[in-house]
Amino acid sequence: MLKWLIALLLVVLLLGVARPRLAAWLPRLRLGRLPGDLRFRLRGREYLFPFASVILLSLLALVLMRFL
Repeated sequence: MLKWLIALLLVVLLLGVARPRLAAWLPRLRLGRLPGDLRFRLRGREYLFPFASVILLSLLALVLMRFL
C-alpha cells in the first residue's frame, strides 16, 4: 500500500511540474481555463480551482485504464 501511495505522490508531483510546460506546448489544451474552472483574485493573489479540468482528466484516465 505504501508503494502505491508513494508512486501516486510522485505522479502528482511530476504532473504539477509538467503542467505549465504542457500548457505552453499545447495551447489548445486549455487546462485550468475550462468553463467549470473557478479562478479569482483575492488580496493580490490568484486562486484556481480546476473542477472541470479534474473531471476531464479523470474521464480520460478512466478510458485509458479500461483499454489497457
